[in-house]
Amino acid sequence: MPIRLKKLIGTVLLIVLVITYAVVATIVAVAQLAESGPLAHFLFFLLSGLLWILPAMGIIKWLILERKPTKP
Repeated sequence: MPIRLKKLIGTVLLIVLVITYAVVATIVAVAQLAESGPLAHFLFFLLSGLLWILPAMGIIKWLILERKPTKP
């Protein structure tokens, strides 16, 4: 796969991941934390703010891995 195409796909995936994750985290927060105190809000947003890094790391790792040339 050409590197430019791979970077384009990775960029689009990261943008989609961040937008989708933010919307889902906000929906869960509104639905579950409406009556909770500030500590519950803080802990939820701290955890959810760090959790998106795991799938993003997988996408970035895929972006930087080089394909090994095949021997004829």
